[in-house]
Formats: sequence, structure tokens, C-alpha cells
Amino acid sequence: MQEPLIASAPIVVGQEVVRFDAEDKARGKAKFADDLIFSSMLYGSVIRSTRPHARLKRVDLSPVTSHPNVLCTVTADEIPGENVVHVIYDDQPVLAAEIVRYIGEPIALVAAADRRSAQEAACRATIEYVDQPAVFEPRIALAPEAPRVAQPAVSENGNLFNHMRVRKGEIDRGFAEADVVVEGEYHVGYHEHVYLETQGMIAVPEEGGGIALYGSLQCPFYVQAAVAQVLGLPLAKVRVIATAIGGAFGGKEDVPSQIGALAALLAWKSNRPVKLVYERKEDITTTSKRHPATLICRTGAKRDGILTAVEMEFFYNAGAYQTLSSAVLWRAIVHAAGPYRVPHVKVDGYSVATNTVPCGAFRGFGSPQVIFAQESQIDRLADQLKIDRVEIRKRNALVIGDKTATGQRLHESVGLQTTIKRAVDLVKWSDRLAAIRKSNSSHHAKRRGIGISTVMYGVGMGGKAPMLEKAGAYIKLEPDGSISVAVGNTEMGQGAMTVLAQIAAETMKVAIDRVQLVPVDSSRVPDSGPTVASRTTTIAGLAIIDAGQRLRRRISAVAGELNINTEEGITARINEIARHMWMENINMGALGWAEGKPVDWQMEEGYGNAYFVYSYATHIAEVEVDLITGATSVERFIAVHDSGKIINPQTAAGQVEGGIAQGIGYVLTEEMISREGKILTDGLTAYRIPTIADIPQAVVVEFVEDPYPAGPFGAKGLGEVPLMASHAAVANAISHAVGRRLDHYPASPERVKELLSYQ
Repeated sequence: MQEPLIASAPIVVGQEVVRFDAEDKARGKAKFADDLIFSSMLYGSVIRSTRPHARLKRVDLSPVTSHPNVLCTVTADEIPGENVVHVIYDDQPVLAAEIVRYIGEPIALVAAADRRSAQEAACRATIEYVDQPAVFEPRIALAPEAPRVAQPAVSENGNLFNHMRVRKGEIDRGFAEADVVVEGEYHVGYHEHVYLETQGMIAVPEEGGGIALYGSLQCPFYVQAAVAQVLGLPLAKVRVIATAIGGAFGGKEDVPSQIGALAALLAWKSNRPVKLVYERKEDITTTSKRHPATLICRTGAKRDGILTAVEMEFFYNAGAYQTLSSAVLWRAIVHAAGPYRVPHVKVDGYSVATNTVPCGAFRGFGSPQVIFAQESQIDRLADQLKIDRVEIRKRNALVIGDKTATGQRLHESVGLQTTIKRAVDLVKWSDRLAAIRKSNSSHHAKRRGIGISTVMYGVGMGGKAPMLEKAGAYIKLEPDGSISVAVGNTEMGQGAMTVLAQIAAETMKVAIDRVQLVPVDSSRVPDSGPTVASRTTTIAGLAIIDAGQRLRRRISAVAGELNINTEEGITARINEIARHMWMENINMGALGWAEGKPVDWQMEEGYGNAYFVYSYATHIAEVEVDLITGATSVERFIAVHDSGKIINPQTAAGQVEGGIAQGIGYVLTEEMISREGKILTDGLTAYRIPTIADIPQAVVVEFVEDPYPAGPFGAKGLGEVPLMASHAAVANAISHAVGRRLDHYPASPERVKELLSYQ
């Protein structure tokens, strides 16, 4: 039977290909970090600070080592390399040596023959502290007399880690030109990732003095660099393997570098494999969160609703160490004015050190906080001007040729207006408003409301980290005609590996079942940059296309030598060519490389081209508020996205649906209480995430494809946008229902009742 031509393979981009990892995960075959067992493996545990700010007077581990099952301990003075967890800055120690700056900070490590023994032994440590004054709120921490938390080398002034700004036009002129000015102050607290699989790593000594790390992580090359620095090893002796990942949402971007270093120290000291997997309580109380924030806003507009000025000042609680806060803050200032034409903009963002758990990456990466504030301000303007909330957004929404709040001219792929129109059509906005008014007039125990939010999202790392806007890929034609694809990005539930396989299949013109993604192992795959910032499809996809095109040219040349007929530029039956290339010792692999388009950001001026492309979305939520209890339920939800060409509609819709659920939790139920630096909401009984019962039965997800010409087959980023848009739509719906502005997350029944009490 004749082999099919490469060119005759079905087109797979745009098709609903079943996720590659779906069956293994559904059947329980996928191997997560805690599923792996190595010979002679020990179990690690962390001895942590119980003080928010203190000097270490004495650390006595003799009660720990007296435990019969303990094999080794590690303290700061034993670290063979540098005592630092490198992220962006080098301020966070692996193990506290002289001072602790937050409750839960690692002080020492213990490894034992079993997990329970390790945990029991860790509790035996005797630590004497000399308590220091502590500070827990950002604006208090900025006072000159506040206790010093931030280390001078990584702060701009005192406890101010970073002050960043955006400046466009003349803000005083903008407000002078306004007919209406609205003001608001908004507050959001911690937001926990609640990935199903907690943080976990296994460190395994290897021959030649190297070490391998197996774990749940987003950025294998971050972990490689961090562990090499801590152990004093060259990068070539540190190997990082991504296991199956049970969710991440940004929480496994920077934190695995710390956990990998802790596990690696125990493996180095014991010369045995060591597993370090956190219990849920430990994970919640000691790892990164979404930054709590206070946001103060002024927004001006003409009588017709056209914006004249946006001014915003906000304070992010960064916690005790920098981690990713500077990058989070930068994305926040860029997105603060929203997806609107605004001639005059003044944004000031501050990330502040406090004696609390360090905050870091979380889906949206600093933008959800400012979106809550800005979308609330747009509604406030609409209410004061008596303009429909959809109409005010239409009048100001960006189109091709406009400039963003940072002065970036948009030349392509701006589908924002289309998302608004489609969402409004789907929900039948005017009809729903009328139906809600009628319902509210006849029901005295419950009240309905409808809310809208529009957002933009800068795809990739942007002007804050252009050196990371790159990706490598390797494609190999196997002797049997199958295709191996190697990239350094990880699959954490978002369906990325399936999408990348589709891009590879489309590029090589082969059926999808011929493509296999190589497991992520830093010794086997090229550095494709971090799996963050909704960049994987765009940047890694471009690298795969580059590699595939290089390999196809070689295939075409070989086919020409064999006088095999061509079709659509593809020169042979894939199996026949593969066998010939293998027999003739012809290179069957190709490296690819991609970089995001250059940007031109001027940090001091707070102005310029921030990202190479933006994605857009409009979400509409309808809620029902119980006037007696204050409880809120989301009844309907419409989500329309412009993410360029959708490679896999099924996985894309799943991303949106998941983001909606996460956003509902952020605005309605997820509240984390802390006192004097101690997180009291330390389990999933008290920290209430949405269940299936909290998700509306009527959820409609659609995509309006405004292709990005420089993206892989026209695609651009999607993953973070659904969370960014969803919570603000719900918040605005609640405000519409109760007739008073919600300005504090979450909208707990108690908080909603308080809003209702003003009526």
C-alpha cells in the first residue's frame, strides 16, 4: 500500500484535537512528583520560622538528629554554593542565617527515612529568637520610622522595592478638560492558586557529581540556574525534569526554584535521593500568592463619555522578598488604564516590602487588581453621565491606529470592538436590562444585576524582560517517518503540548498522530524561555515553525534527488524519505529559534511600546443577590475573546471556562485572613474556592479571530486573559444589582449586606 504524501495530511490547526495527556490523566497513569520513588529515597521536611521578624539567637538541631529515623540535617552555614534563591534579585536566602523576615521562612532542613518521621523531627527543633519590630501593611511600611524589611541592595528607598510609572500627556490638562471626574479607592486581598497538586520536588544525585531534579514546575531552566548557584555546580551538572504537573497558574514559576534548592541540599548532604512535597497547609501558608493591593483612582470624561484622563496610584504588598514583584508591578502599570483611548495618563505603582509571605506570579500577573479598579471606574462614569455601560466602552475602546495608555501605536490584530459587539449580541444586552428591571420590581427578596468588563493583555514578557522573549525548538524526523519535537516549555493543564504538536504537524504537513513531544528534560530540550505570560503558543510555536521549515527544506532537497513528485512544495512520501535519509547519513534534525518582536520601553519616562501584540476580551456576567443573606450567585456568563487564530478550539474554550471559574472565586468567595504576618486561613475548608455548584449553567464562550500576522498561523496569547476579565464583570454586576459600588474583594455575604444597608 502506497504511503500517503506529506502534503495530503489533514490540516490540524483550528481543529479540536484531543489533548495528548487527557487519557493518561483520566486513567490515573500520569506520573506526578509524589508518584515517583527512587531507590534509597529519603523524605525531606523544612524547619521554619514562627516569627515575622527576628534575629536567630540559637538554632539547636540535636533534638532533631536524635530522632531514630533522621539521616541528615542542613543549616545555612553548610551550603556549598551561594545562600540565595535567584529569581530577579538575589535577596532571598535559601535558609535563613541570621535573621528571619516572615512566618514560615526556611531555617533548616531534615531528611528522614519516611515522611512522617521527617515532619515529626522538624517539629523538635529548638530555635531561640530575638524579636524585631515588624510591619505588615504597605503604606505603613513606607513610613520613614517603619521597621526595615527590604535589604538595601534591592530596594529603592527603605521598604520601597520599586516605584514604577506611566506618563502620557498632561494629567492636569486632562482633568481640566473633563466634564465629570469620578474617584474611587479599591482593595483586594491575597489570592491563593489552589493548584490541585501541591509544590513538590525530588532531588537525585547522579554520577560525576551532578544532580537531577524531578518536579512540578513551570520553568525548568529557572530551577536549573537556581540549584546550580546554591550547590556551586556548573549548569551542565544540574538536570531538571518536569513531571506531570497538577496545575500551576503562576504559582510554580518562581517557588520551585526555592523548593528545588531545598531538596537538592538534602540530596547533596545525604548523597541519596530526597523527596520534598508540601502538605496543603504548608503550601498555603508559606508559598507565593497574588499581591494584596490598595488602589486609588481618578477618572475624567467629557459629557459624551469620551475619556480625558486616568490617574491611578496603587500599593502592592510584595512580602519579605522581591521574588517577581518588580515584573508584576510593571505589568500592572502598563495595564492600569485599560483597553481605552486616553490622552492623559498618570499611573504610579509601588511594590512594598513587609514581614509577610513573599508574593509572586499568579494568572494575570498584577493586572487583575488594576482591572478591578479601572473597570469599576468606567462604570462609575457611565452611571454619573447616564450613558449605557456598553456604550461608554464602545466609544473609548481601542481600534487599529490608536495609541495605548503608554503611547504604543496599534497596527494590527485589534479585535476589541468586535468582542464587545459579539458579547452584547449574544447576551441581548438591552433585552436583558429590561428583563432585569422587571424582575427586580416584582421580587423583594432577590435582585439581579448585569455587568461587563473589557480587557487587553500584553502577550509575552514585554519591555520589562525582553531578554527572555525567545524560544528554542528541535524537530527530528525519525527513521520510521514519525516526528519528535523538543521544546523547553511545560504542560501544566493548559493543553500547550497538544497545541504545539498541532503547529508542528501543520508545519511539517503530517498527520497529528505522527508527532510526539519529547518529555521536558533540561539536558534534552532547548531553553524555550519560561512557561508564563501566555507566551508558549506564540513564541514556542514560532520556534517550532522555524525548525520545521528548516527540516522541510532538507526533506525537499532529498526528494528532489530521488525524483519523487512534489505537491505543495513537499517532495516525498514521508516514510520513504525518512528511510533514505537515515541510510545515507543525512541530518534528520533541525534547530529552530524565535524571538518576540522588539519593543521600545522607556522605564524612566514610563512610556513606549510595552508588548509586541495584545489580546482582548469582553465578558458579561449576570448575578442574583439574596437581599436577606447577601449571598451572590452567578447565573449567566458570556465570554468573547480575540486571541488571534485559535489553534485548538476545544482547549481554548477550556482555558476560558477555567478562567471564569477562577475569577468567580476571586471576586466572591476566596478570602485569606492573616494577622501580624500569620496566615490563619490555612486550608480548603476556610479558604473557599468555587465548586461546580457556583459556576453558572449558562456559559457561552466564543472567539473572534483577528489574526496576528507575526504569530504562528496567526495565533497570539490566551491563557491569562479569561481570569483577568471575568472577576471584574461579576463585580460590576453586583454593583448594578445592589445599586452601590463594590470596592473591596471578596464580595462576601457580609460585605454585600453592608452595601445593601446603605440603601
